[in-house]
Amino acid sequence: MENALKQHWENVYETKQSHEVSWTQDVPQTSLDFIHSFDLPKNAKIIDVGGGDSKLVDYLLQEGFTDITVLDIAGASLDRAKKRLGDKAASVKWIVSDIKEFKPLEKYDVWHDRAAFHFLTEKQEVMEYLQLVRNAVNGYMIVGTFSPEGPTKCSGLSIKQYSDEELTAMFMDGFEKIKCVNVDHVTPFKTAQHFTFCSFKYKAA
Repeated sequence: MENALKQHWENVYETKQSHEVSWTQDVPQTSLDFIHSFDLPKNAKIIDVGGGDSKLVDYLLQEGFTDITVLDIAGASLDRAKKRLGDKAASVKWIVSDIKEFKPLEKYDVWHDRAAFHFLTEKQEVMEYLQLVRNAVNGYMIVGTFSPEGPTKCSGLSIKQYSDEELTAMFMDGFEKIKCVNVDHVTPFKTAQHFTFCSFKYKAA
């Protein structure tokens, strides 16, 4: 199943351009607003989980952040981002991994996850993710998922929807909620997808 999942996403990025997939954003404004609210030093360790060829890394580099990691299950998505960034790509850490298999070698000041967590639909997968972030985050976390008013699938795969309250409750062991917002993401096809975004701060046990 894991190989099938990886192949699914590799195929998506090998056969479709950015304007042909629903998640593309020219400016990831909600994510940037959350990151700006943390008032971070420029050497903060930031990871974009399931980042694919998102332009978040472009804006973070432009703003002078120096320790950025982008993780995705599809190597093809990261190759696309590297090509877009050109020489700047050398200053980013690129990790090809399923989030369920990720073994972090460092702790992160910011863990950003826009629409990766909601693909974990089995209880065991969710519990393992929660343990992962408790071990890997020592600063802030941003998690964005489809809301109860949003789609029930993405790229043909089932997802789990979360309300503000459900997302907050999910991370209450280890994290304190800072803020939740509901956002309509307008896709390249001019349709709207309703998202729940929450930011959290790690709290030591």
